[in-house]
Amino acid sequence: MTIKISSLDVSEYLNDEESIAAYLSAVVEEGDPKLLLAAISDVAKARGMSKIATDSGLGRKSLYKALSPNAKPRFDTILRVLSSLGLQIGFSSLTAKKSKIARTKPFHSKKGKRILQLRSASSTTAKKSGHKTNG
Repeated sequence: MTIKISSLDVSEYLNDEESIAAYLSAVVEEGDPKLLLAAISDVAKARGMSKIATDSGLGRKSLYKALSPNAKPRFDTILRVLSSLGLQIGFSSLTAKKSKIARTKPFHSKKGKRILQLRSASSTTAKKSGHKTNG
């Protein structure tokens, strides 16, 4: 029995901002630059390479070359492409993820600016158990 396998074009499923953001976020977590470049290329294909080339100020050929496998595009090129896709890069602390920082109720600074107070999971446990913490 022969099994026929067809290729999957992810760009056909990237039809809204939420799915695009989820897709790129999942790829970033893998930590593979080549995979991220391929994912950005998938998103650009989903949005239309000609439109992204125009919006980013790149030539169509240059865009294809920058997003091709094994390419090493400049960081400003990636930022221009992401911006034309309506996306931006965000950062989070690896240390914060490892220490399981938990959010508590928001509080306001003296200037009235709303701020989130953060506490670590260990201080939460200590407070529940009645032990004093230094934080």
